[in-house]
Amino acid sequence: MREISPQEVSQRVATAVIEACRILPSEVLETFEKARQKEISPLGCRVFDILLENAEIAAEKGLPLCQDTGIAVIFVELGEEVRVKKLIEAINEGVARGYQEGFLRKSVADPLTRENTGTNTPAVIHLDIVSGDRLRLAIMPKGCGSENMSRLAMLPPAAGKEGIKKFILETVAQAGPNPCPPIIVGVGIGGTFEKAALLAKKALLRPLGISSPREDVAKLEKELLEEINRLGIGPLGFGGCTTALAVHIETFPTHIASLPVAVNIQCHAARLKWVEI
Repeated sequence: MREISPQEVSQRVATAVIEACRILPSEVLETFEKARQKEISPLGCRVFDILLENAEIAAEKGLPLCQDTGIAVIFVELGEEVRVKKLIEAINEGVARGYQEGFLRKSVADPLTRENTGTNTPAVIHLDIVSGDRLRLAIMPKGCGSENMSRLAMLPPAAGKEGIKKFILETVAQAGPNPCPPIIVGVGIGGTFEKAALLAKKALLRPLGISSPREDVAKLEKELLEEINRLGIGPLGFGGCTTALAVHIETFPTHIASLPVAVNIQCHAARLKWVEI
């Protein structure tokens, strides 16, 4: 059994939080460049130029990519051969340190009193036990301009694939410019009410440009991306052919009487940082 100190976890999380809020993943920047070349709207092209410039300035000067530095969503994969004392506490300490040391806006508040916690904690933490002797964490600062546009529906099984597509397209169309497109659309299909929502969030962890390994799901992702981009919402809602950069779908077996579908939208600032110890 390998032991990892909570102090190391906290330090690594703090650093990752700061980097995630300042540096976009390379595949996101590459997708911006490709979308810029395909965009037919002059204003849409200008938006991509600004987004690329913004990312460059943020990385060079150590500034947040966006003023909304989000609520910290963290996916944890804990190896069965690893032991970490007070893991959740260590992660939250790292989040608090990262937001303090990185001069990042603290946006977490009590849902009823609206009193700010002052530390951007507690983080939303999802824990999976996996094989091996490693600890992996995906740090996703999630802004709520996009999060607020997410939806979940308990469809009747008879709705089928067409019903699923209709719900996803309606969700994106109703969101319009609010989630700061071009967006990434995470979709969870199956399981139960809460499982579908978790699948939709997990779908956002998949690197851009990587389709589902299931051929039928990959085909559905492609169809949805094409139909979403025909909506004409465009970059930042100014019109154009690039409303979404990708559609990522995750599935899970469900009850014969149920068809849960969740849509979790990610803004163009698709901040994500992986940590492995």
